[in-house]
Amino acid sequence: MQRRQFIGSAAAALCAAGTRRVRAGTGLRLLILGGTQFIGVHMTALALKRGYRVTLFNRGKTNPKLFPHVEKLRGDRNGQLDALRGHSWDAVIDDSGYVPRQVRLSAELLAPHVQRYVYISSISAYASFAQPNDESSPLAPLTRGESIEKLTGPNYGPLKALCEQAVAVAMPHRNIVLRPGFVVGPDDPTDRFTYWPARAARGGAMLVPGVSAQPIQFIDARDLARFTLDAIERDLTGTFNMVTPPGRYTMGQLVGASIHAAEALARPKPAPRAVWVSVDFLQREKADLDEFPIWIAPLGDTAAFPEVSAARALQAGLKITPIATTVRDTLAWYLHRPASERTPLKAGPAPAEERRLLAAWAAHGKTDG
Repeated sequence: MQRRQFIGSAAAALCAAGTRRVRAGTGLRLLILGGTQFIGVHMTALALKRGYRVTLFNRGKTNPKLFPHVEKLRGDRNGQLDALRGHSWDAVIDDSGYVPRQVRLSAELLAPHVQRYVYISSISAYASFAQPNDESSPLAPLTRGESIEKLTGPNYGPLKALCEQAVAVAMPHRNIVLRPGFVVGPDDPTDRFTYWPARAARGGAMLVPGVSAQPIQFIDARDLARFTLDAIERDLTGTFNMVTPPGRYTMGQLVGASIHAAEALARPKPAPRAVWVSVDFLQREKADLDEFPIWIAPLGDTAAFPEVSAARALQAGLKITPIATTVRDTLAWYLHRPASERTPLKAGPAPAEERRLLAAWAAHGKTDG
């Protein structure tokens, strides 16, 4: 399922924490595998703000000038891990592991030298979204095992599930697995969530699929970062879904917040207005429903995609940023990007396709939502 690539009680989540405890607060020694793109940037920035002693391990190819005063170890997840030897940390955050073989290598090497391993997985690890999922739901199998390492849509979720298993074997009772849904907010390189406020900032009639009451789920990257560091400080272990609570937000709220933010920050002319187009009509027009980001067609295996339980994380302290704040901050970041990075957007229907569908909808005598 192509959607797999987009994305993944507190008491029940707490396992035996082992004999060693993570030191909280100022001075905590933190290793981040990655750290210079989107999620890692927010993790690193918040850790530094809290006074952590941060080390980044990566290839030095993505945003190498970020965090100039942070210790940086160079290497590659694909077996080039020598730079990690001879060090110890209180915790490691793995936000760049997609292949179980590579995750196993790092987890086994670090196991004697870190007290807690945080693995950023995905809700795409679940086997199906035909029904609502919680942390105990079945995970997606990879029929050909770990010999498959290509991050194609069908493989993404199963590979994430196998990565979780690799961490659990290497560091039993000393790991935290976080399964985010769509991770959104400033610095998002995918433009998925960004598409909606950016499209509103362009002004005019904007096509929105389905109905305004359609529920959506996501997680602000800053909320994910805050929960991650809180979990380390509190010595939590176990698995947590990182999503907004089911039913908290809808497409109507996302679009409304996007229009409000666009009018405040971009003042487009003509003013943006939502045109809600039915799923049946879009299918008849052979529109690619996967082109509409954040929104998931309520059909078949994706019918319950926006109903993933967030109860365990909420009970463990997850705080949710209001959608209006996430939208406003995302648009402000987008508007300050260089023009070459703003267009074309990496997500959402192309302008020509949107115009085609809007014209066809109007020709059928439909009205704006």
